[in-house]
Amino acid sequence: MRSAVVVFPGSNRERDAARAITLAGGPPPTLVWHTETELPKVDFVMIPGGFAHGDYLRAGAIAARSPVMRAVADHAGRGGLVLGVCNGFQVLTEARLLPGALMRNAGLKFICKPLPLAVERPNRFTDRYGRRAKVVFPAAHHDGNYRADADTLRRLEGDGRIAFRYRANPNGSANDIAGITNGKGNVLGLMPHPENAVEDIHGSTDGLPLFQSIFG
Repeated sequence: MRSAVVVFPGSNRERDAARAITLAGGPPPTLVWHTETELPKVDFVMIPGGFAHGDYLRAGAIAARSPVMRAVADHAGRGGLVLGVCNGFQVLTEARLLPGALMRNAGLKFICKPLPLAVERPNRFTDRYGRRAKVVFPAAHHDGNYRADADTLRRLEGDGRIAFRYRANPNGSANDIAGITNGKGNVLGLMPHPENAVEDIHGSTDGLPLFQSIFG
């Protein structure tokens, strides 16, 4: 299963993403610069964390308009898998590949610590976890407060598209949402960092089953 990791000016987790992919059994991914207009022939695309374009305007707003994002949207439209983590989640909402928006954290403080999460239900990204599995992923974000209108929240709940919830809400996210999928289930946005919980040196390997779900 072939993969690519998109890199923007200000990305800082692309090497961590590549490490997680290879630990999960995938071949080394291709790093794709944001000005590219095409993706290589891949099955999975990851948009990593960081501060793309310095988070000017809004987090992810400029990155969402990079040339490569049209190719990412086409890939998702064909059913290809896409994972956006932290800044990548913000980019996916700004590109309208996922609904809602990531706003400033409640309290206006940057959060940098391990966070306890619940895996809501098995899907294409989480089938190596049990239903309502408890995991801990590290977080590093200032704009992780997920917001959406009431109708969108009802659809996400009713369609089973909430993939992860916070067990102790750190940032004010509506419905304790930490991660959601699109309607087809092939695009996942997640705020905490599973790629930084994949080997013992991280202090947790709770993130590895996510990547094993993709590459297993």
